[in-house]
Amino acid sequence: MRQKEGRRIKSGHPMDAISPFIMSTRSGASNMFNYCVDITMCEQLIKEKREQGLKNIGLMHLFMAAYTRVVATLPGVNRFIRGQRLYARNNIEICMVIKKELSLNAPETVIKIYPLVTDTLDDVYKKLNDEITSNKVEGDTNDMDSFARVLTHIPRIFLKAIIGLIKFLDYFGVLPRYITNLSPFHGSIFITNLGSLGIPPVYHHLYDFGNMPVFLAMGAKHTEYVINKDGEVEKHRLVDFTVVCDERICDGHYYATAFKKFKRLLENPYQLCDAPEKIVEDIK
Repeated sequence: MRQKEGRRIKSGHPMDAISPFIMSTRSGASNMFNYCVDITMCEQLIKEKREQGLKNIGLMHLFMAAYTRVVATLPGVNRFIRGQRLYARNNIEICMVIKKELSLNAPETVIKIYPLVTDTLDDVYKKLNDEITSNKVEGDTNDMDSFARVLTHIPRIFLKAIIGLIKFLDYFGVLPRYITNLSPFHGSIFITNLGSLGIPPVYHHLYDFGNMPVFLAMGAKHTEYVINKDGEVEKHRLVDFTVVCDERICDGHYYATAFKKFKRLLENPYQLCDAPEKIVEDIK
């Protein structure tokens, strides 16, 4: 699970090799879009799972499980750019921020989970909950926090040089895997739930440091009443989410296919209770 980050893709379209030089920064290669998904069945499944003993299961678990399932058959969204070259990521690495308690000045920490492409919703639930439980303690809750704390004690002139060295090593792919495992800037996707704060989702920028190609923000849940084809009023539970993605890792058609699948999975989430029927490997 903690092996090398990825392998270089050499059989892609020629423009895949040229575009990172034309769009040299991740922020400059960002595309943004918003989506609205019907979570009526998600909430039904969450209720059933809680009755089965998965007490803390929520929409975040379903979003993570759905994205993991997307990567299982559309691995192109799990690529990344490093040193102006395109790589296929070996793992799925999902980052999120958690607060140690829900108060204005409570400290935050970033956690990272490593779901497998074969994981079900229950598997993702266990991995995320185990990580949250181990991090909701006082003081430095994980190695990310400890590493950042050490850096804050370094005089800024030296810190600037150290960060420059880290960026240099990262560009050439020789940054130790220990650091990329710690880093919230390296991974498959960063997911944040702004709905827990009761606000709409923002379009969160991508970081030029690291290799995170997708940032997804969830908004607050809301209810709409619609008239169906039989003239009856139906209640639908919805949530808006935004996506900011690196356009250099795959084309627009591929992204569209991936997120339409993501939306379908959330609208019919019982598929996530079983392992995927097939796994697709990325191109060489």
